[in-house]
Amino acid sequence: MKVLFLIPLSYAISISNGLFFGRRQRPDWNSLKVTWSLNPFGSYSFDAMPRTVDEAAEQEFTMVSDCGEIPEINGKRFVKGGDYSLVLLYGVNGYIAGIQIGVPHNSGVIFPPVNQINHPFVRVYNRHFLTAYFTNPATICSSGRTSAQYAANGTGDSLYIQNGTDPVADYLVIPKIETVLTSTKWTRGHCFYTMGVHYWYNVKVDMSCDDFFPVFLLYNGGKLNAFGWALGTDMASPRMEHPPKNLIQTFMNPVPQCLMDATRRLSTMHIYMTNPLRNYC
Repeated sequence: MKVLFLIPLSYAISISNGLFFGRRQRPDWNSLKVTWSLNPFGSYSFDAMPRTVDEAAEQEFTMVSDCGEIPEINGKRFVKGGDYSLVLLYGVNGYIAGIQIGVPHNSGVIFPPVNQINHPFVRVYNRHFLTAYFTNPATICSSGRTSAQYAANGTGDSLYIQNGTDPVADYLVIPKIETVLTSTKWTRGHCFYTMGVHYWYNVKVDMSCDDFFPVFLLYNGGKLNAFGWALGTDMASPRMEHPPKNLIQTFMNPVPQCLMDATRRLSTMHIYMTNPLRNYC
């Protein structure tokens, strides 16, 4: 009986580890979806993004700049329908490499704050961009990722937040393991189902919103699997989220008073590298 028990058990373990039939383990970041919503069936809710340039073309994204065309940003940049709230970046070989959000330059609206221009916002023509890369920015427009690397790593292997005008040198590398954040200024917020545990950079009750870092991180099971933008200006794109002020406390701790006093709505976008429906608190 013991032998009969051990055989199927060992078979099951082997299958789970991909030892039979050449089964390949799935990448940690096996997806790319944007925009959280209470309604998971909405047109823009948890919207799956194309992860190759061929898929982008099929989904009616068009290239607005090529590799090397804009020195301050690395990657082939694709936009759909002229909506720069979502810009997808691809490497020289056509695989997903990053994502951006663009804010119109408007002399009538003081955003982004002056002290955030050039870090982390980078101005390109008539917009200011926040940029995140899913792979080493230095290789995106040179060697790029191979098909084998894309198959192994999926959306990417690391998260880089550009924090200056040189994409190769000016960036923050985000820890993939949550416990590493304890020695940083990233402040633990709250967990929200389909989002994860939020982290905000050095937030304080009495801080100025000019110092509010417009990026948040999300961890599930102690691992980085999502992040997002949080901008103190009202963006009209249907891809943006606008949490009511009375709900900000459900994912941020502490809540800066300047956000509660602001006349403009907070505009956020959640960006997922795995299935958000599996993000439990």
